Amino acid sequence: METQFSRSRIISGVVLILLGVLFLSYQIAPAWWEWLQLAVSWPLLVIGGGLLFLILGLLTNTPNLAVPACIVGGIGGLLYWQNATGNWESWAYVWTLIPGFAGIGIILSGLLSGQKILQALENGTGAIFSSLIMFAIFGSFLGGMSTLGIYWPVLLIVAGLVVLLRALIRKS
Repeated sequence: METQFSRSRIISGVVLILLGVLFLSYQIAPAWWEWLQLAVSWPLLVIGGGLLFLILGLLTNTPNLAVPACIVGGIGGLLYWQNATGNWESWAYVWTLIPGFAGIGIILSGLLSGQKILQALENGTGAIFSSLIMFAIFGSFLGGMSTLGIYWPVLLIVAGLVVLLRALIRKS
């Protein structure tokens, strides 16, 4: 327990130092940052936060940081796409991808901690599958995707069958 607390302090300290260096460099030499054009590319900072979590997880041997790294990086990717396209109303359904980002993080965390590939995939694919089903359902009836039309409830039926079959298979 003590080592986990120490790791958290180390990670917090490194994050604070890096943020301080970043903001100080902007204060001292703002011309260096003009190329970034924050009005357009600010979501890259969110993606960078996700990468920072991943790097810190690797450096401190804390593979579980892959989960928040994938969530933050995934949200940054969504924000980048929305900022580039101006399609902000899509947030009504793209939020459903966040559990999928967590699932990807769970898989990555498992692989980084030495789990076998099949075990890591089994741990994360449920969240990814659920996320994609929710994305298709919400996207269909909130106007993001018109592929399914009025038949989006079929996805609920398929999801229910998958959950039911998994429960029956695990029980026997």
